[in-house]
Amino acid sequence: MKLMVNGKPREVDAPNGEIGVLDLLERYGVNPRLVAVAINGDVIPKTEYATARIRGGDMVEIVRMVGGG
Repeated sequence: MKLMVNGKPREVDAPNGEIGVLDLLERYGVNPRLVAVAINGDVIPKTEYATARIRGGDMVEIVRMVGGG
């Protein structure tokens, strides 16, 4: 399945043509508590990470939280 992740084309193995947000984050080794995720411009609430689905052609943004000043 082809996606755009943070502006870069990615190929993700998804036999049924979709993948869950938590599954994608796990594949990239990303802690879901430390990021915000948007699919096609819509920010996904953390409470919906377990049920939100990403489909072929979707544009996904994964943004890490950083501190500083």
